[in-house]
Formats: sequence, structure tokens, C-alpha cells
Amino acid sequence: MSSERDHFAPIVHIDEPYWVFNFTRGPDPHWVCPYDYQIGRYDEVRPGMYLSPLFEGERDLHVGIDIGAPAGTPVHSFSNGRIHAFDVNEEEGSYGPTIIVEYELSWPPTPDDEHQIRKIWALYGHLSTDSLEGLVVGSRVAKGQCIASIGTKEENGGWEPHVHFQLALDEPTSADLPGVVRRSEREQALEDYPDPRLVLGPLY
Repeated sequence: MSSERDHFAPIVHIDEPYWVFNFTRGPDPHWVCPYDYQIGRYDEVRPGMYLSPLFEGERDLHVGIDIGAPAGTPVHSFSNGRIHAFDVNEEEGSYGPTIIVEYELSWPPTPDDEHQIRKIWALYGHLSTDSLEGLVVGSRVAKGQCIASIGTKEENGGWEPHVHFQLALDEPTSADLPGVVRRSEREQALEDYPDPRLVLGPLY
């Protein structure tokens, strides 16, 4: 039996082997990934990674999925939706250019649960600055449509090029979501921000 997830479009087309990071040991500034594409995991404690004041010295539990790819790589909408919000989150270590898209989906998108049609919001962060040009809140996007590109380190909040992808069950009030939370907030955060693999598929 197929699920709705089987019909979602990939947000980044990866047609070659990729690396799955394990940041639970903290970052290694001297190691260079041998792959052009990488995955950063959901529900992962990342000690020593979030050092800017934005994270208050306490927030290090990652509640999205990161897809690393060369700067300029296209980013696609996984389903039909509409632009909910967009902005540049300028704080050091934040998302830089960010787009949030609102979707109406059969939820959860798995074959073995009761389903309901409900609104889901998805944040696409660390984008290129020109990704925001011409956007209009409320405009429609189609499944598989290129909606952005991955930004450089100089424009994306200071990170190696990747897109941070995060789902939210409650409507965001701005073009922002907490991509990492305190460990003490884990239980509620995993309810509010469900596993992106529900729409991205089994990346790891």
C-alpha cells in the first residue's frame, strides 16, 4: 500500500552517494567531507556547534534535517503549497534567507494511521539572497517547483552550504522557527516539529 509520502518531490535532487553526519561528538574543524552531498540528522544533540549568542549557550538539539550541497543547488517544494512567509534572519548563526511554505496534506503521510487533511508548514533555511527576489506571500508553488537555491557561507548565516528543512504543525508567526532547542524541551519540540523524513523519505 503506497503512502502520500511516495508522491512527494525531493527538495534537493541527489543522484550520487552522500555522507550522513554524526554531530553527537561535536564538530571537527579539520575534517573535510569527501562527498558533495551530505545529510544532517533530526533529533540530534550537537554539542559545541551552536556558539553564537542566538543559541543562549543551551540550545543544541537539532529539530530539522540538513541537506548539504554546493552553493547554488536548486531547492524544490516537496508538494503543492503557497508562500507563507519569507525574510532574511540576520543574526549570527541563524538561517539567513528563509522561506516558509504552507501545505495542506493528508497527515500523517503513512499508510497505517488514521489520516486527516491539515495544514503543515515547512521552513527552508540557509538559502541564497536572490531566492527571495520576486516572492509574494500567498502565491502558489507547485510540487517539484524550484523555489530557491542554497546560499553561500557569506549569505546563509555563516554555515557551510546546505538547506535546513523543518516541518511545523503550528502556524509560524514570522519567517523563522527554532531549528535547535534545549534538551529539556525535546519532548514538546518533537511534537511541534515532526520528523522531516515523513515527507523526505528514508534519507538515513
